[in-house]
Amino acid sequence: MSGAASPEHELIRRARAGDGDAFAELVMMSADRVYGALRRFGLDPDEADEVAQEVFVRAWRGLARFEERSQFSTWLYRIAFNEAQRRLSRRPASRAEPVPEHDTDPVLSLAESPELGPDAQTLDRELERKLERALDELPPDWKAAVVLRDLEGLSTHDAAEIVGIREAAFKSRLHRGRMQLRALLEPYLGLEEG
Repeated sequence: MSGAASPEHELIRRARAGDGDAFAELVMMSADRVYGALRRFGLDPDEADEVAQEVFVRAWRGLARFEERSQFSTWLYRIAFNEAQRRLSRRPASRAEPVPEHDTDPVLSLAESPELGPDAQTLDRELERKLERALDELPPDWKAAVVLRDLEGLSTHDAAEIVGIREAAFKSRLHRGRMQLRALLEPYLGLEEG
């Protein structure tokens, strides 16, 4: 193993020593992904902003306990997941967040691609809205598995660690979430067998 520390490791080392600028760099490297994960976990934009701030406050306070057995971003996802669950558990059971028809949030809509024509861009945005609505119908455990593994791109090992379960249990939740998601999207995507 080489003796050179990674840039992230060096920032963590400096932040642990009280360097606020180093921690600010770590935050900047992770802020968009943490916010996106919070939105996909089911928080509205205002809640996601508030909870993201809380995630980074908790990370700053807990930095001395971060053992670097996983990546810093994985550790942040764990904090974000826990904070999102805490926030969602305080919501009234009947509260449902409608997805606005013309939402310009980059988490909810695909970026407009210059190589796609207006009709294709409209279909992309509509598919993204359908996916967000379908995700909202999944049980929270299944939704978390799909979000972490398929949308955030984490490894099964890291995602299971974030939600605090064994990999086999995580794989079961992921499979069930994917199957339910497929069933919810079949009418839109024309995937029905027949």
